[in-house]
Amino acid sequence: MRDPYKFNAAQYDLSLLKRAGTDVFISAHVEIRRPSLVSLGSHIAIDSGFYITTQGEFGDYIHIGPGVTVIGGFEGELILEGFNTIGAGTKIICASDTFSGNALVTTPGIPPQMVEVIAKLVIVKKFANIGVNVIIFPGVIVGEGSVVGAGSVVRHDTKPWTIYAGNPARPIKKRPKEKMLTLAKKLTARK
Repeated sequence: MRDPYKFNAAQYDLSLLKRAGTDVFISAHVEIRRPSLVSLGSHIAIDSGFYITTQGEFGDYIHIGPGVTVIGGFEGELILEGFNTIGAGTKIICASDTFSGNALVTTPGIPPQMVEVIAKLVIVKKFANIGVNVIIFPGVIVGEGSVVGAGSVVRHDTKPWTIYAGNPARPIKKRPKEKMLTLAKKLTARK
């Protein structure tokens, strides 16, 4: 029987990355601007159209859907702790101009002292999942087991094991955790 989780497509050169574990598939149709600043665990699939300009630290068991964008340049950083899915079209902003009017916006040729940028670490904790077309702002921590529904805008941290939706994202209900934690423990014990 064919393994539904094996991919037969052109792949990104994993040797360019800081580190890559086992069972990692990255589509050849991605752009990782600073591959030497990106570390991947094991059991990861990253689909076409993924674009990242920041530092990245990705744990195990992660799927990143098509068209996901992570921006923030050298100053920005994204941590995915593991057992995460990032839905298609999601935008994660790790750094951005403030647009305060007190500085110019970052464009080629403008000296750094003339811009005003806010750069903050974005963390997606274990078992947290992001729906399609979500926007996450700098400094957000998506709590363990938290889920962000499709089309949501997340400007503030989410509480663990809670489902969020809307613009701005608001908690809508709790999410059970015991079954997922048991399955993850069983899965990782097989190694």
